[in-house]
Amino acid sequence: MPLAVTHVLLTIILIDLYRDYVTKHKRFFSLEIVLIGGVAGLLPDIDIPLGWIMKYFGINIVHGSVTHTPWFALLFLIPAFIFLNRGNRKSATLYFVISFGVFFHIFLDWFLGGGMHEGVMWLYPFSMQAFKLHLTSMIGWKNLPAGIDAILLLGWLWHEEVKHKIKDFI
Repeated sequence: MPLAVTHVLLTIILIDLYRDYVTKHKRFFSLEIVLIGGVAGLLPDIDIPLGWIMKYFGINIVHGSVTHTPWFALLFLIPAFIFLNRGNRKSATLYFVISFGVFFHIFLDWFLGGGMHEGVMWLYPFSMQAFKLHLTSMIGWKNLPAGIDAILLLGWLWHEEVKHKIKDFI
């Protein structure tokens, strides 16, 4: 199961690599947008604290259900296309990045393990069938999520040093 750091950091890394090497539009892809994308990479897990709160009202929210479906990502994709159609590229970029972060979280939970223990409901609400690859379970490495976090962090720090000379800011 990917840890929170993996969801945030891997989303930030992919968005920033896209920003640096593909689009090169720093005006629309500011560092704040990259950070918001990272936070959006954790957004599907909002059902955990909501579940704690709603439990006091007698409502049970299951982790990995509705917020871990493509429909949740579409909630942010629709405004992205509306803003893009109206010519507001900065707001459209923000919502595209949020939608990407949410969708990537769901993908990671399907691929590495997470969401509902049965998998991710890709076809929700048309089907409650859950699908999973859960690579970490298949390999059987219990410490793989922590190792992924360490590798991502060290690799990203190395990239930032080479590309942006972060030691100049220390």
